[in-house]
Amino acid sequence: MRYGYFLNEPTGADPIGGLRDQIAQAAEDGFSSAWLSHIFGLDAITALVAAGVQAPPLELGTAVVPTYPRHPAALAQQAMTANAALGGRFALGLGLSHQVVIENMFGYSFERPGRHMKEYLDVLVPASRGEHVRYEGETLKADIRLSTPGAGFPVLVAALGPRMLRMAGTVADGTVLWMTGPRTVAEHIVPTIRAAAAEAGREPPRVVCALPVCVTDDPEGAVARANEVFQIYGQLPSYRAMLDREGAANPGDVALVGDEETVLAKLAELERAGVTDFVGSVFAGRERTRSLLIGAAKG
Repeated sequence: MRYGYFLNEPTGADPIGGLRDQIAQAAEDGFSSAWLSHIFGLDAITALVAAGVQAPPLELGTAVVPTYPRHPAALAQQAMTANAALGGRFALGLGLSHQVVIENMFGYSFERPGRHMKEYLDVLVPASRGEHVRYEGETLKADIRLSTPGAGFPVLVAALGPRMLRMAGTVADGTVLWMTGPRTVAEHIVPTIRAAAAEAGREPPRVVCALPVCVTDDPEGAVARANEVFQIYGQLPSYRAMLDREGAANPGDVALVGDEETVLAKLAELERAGVTDFVGSVFAGRERTRSLLIGAAKG
């Protein structure tokens, strides 16, 4: 299992400089990848290129960029450009976002999100490989061939439900998860995505699992802190479904919390479940937690 690091979006006068420092530190610490979310602050793709173009070799990924409101060919072009600028070190994690964002904030319809993602990938994946795409779906059309350099980066879908996982296994290169515990990974995520890939004659897909992590001697306090920091994810339907499947009442219940031995055991459980890349989101106990993850990353 490879180890990645979840970047914190910096504040202040020089957020790109702060991000650049984090990427350089992640590379020095021995992490194989660094990931940035795309919410309402920095544009994740642009920020990773601006901060990472002169950084040491390290895979840089988005976790995740929403499909709306960009046409899939436009997102493919942006991602190819990013991959070219980063020397082939870019990974595109993309997802549907959430109904409350797409409908209430953007004003787009969130009707039949599974159909939307299928049509989106039907255009984006071949376009990102430099293929000529002629496509007419119910909601998307394309007749385009991109000459953009940087083709061939991994496409990872934020897939939680069975249909999305099948798409991630048959069309994309894998999935990137959040708020998904080890039992759900072992019993639902990995079997579904691997079966889909196998049926399509493809190699086993990547399973990138990001979770909050804190090494501490006060696990109850850390869980309470996680519940506070990540409260919204217990309310969004897609993540709520994963927490319910895990038997978790709150987001803090899937955080990797405890002393070194406890957290290492939880990481080993994720590896046994089939996680290919663990991405730690350090929310408390920063130095002690980071030290453990660095040790794990270096093997």
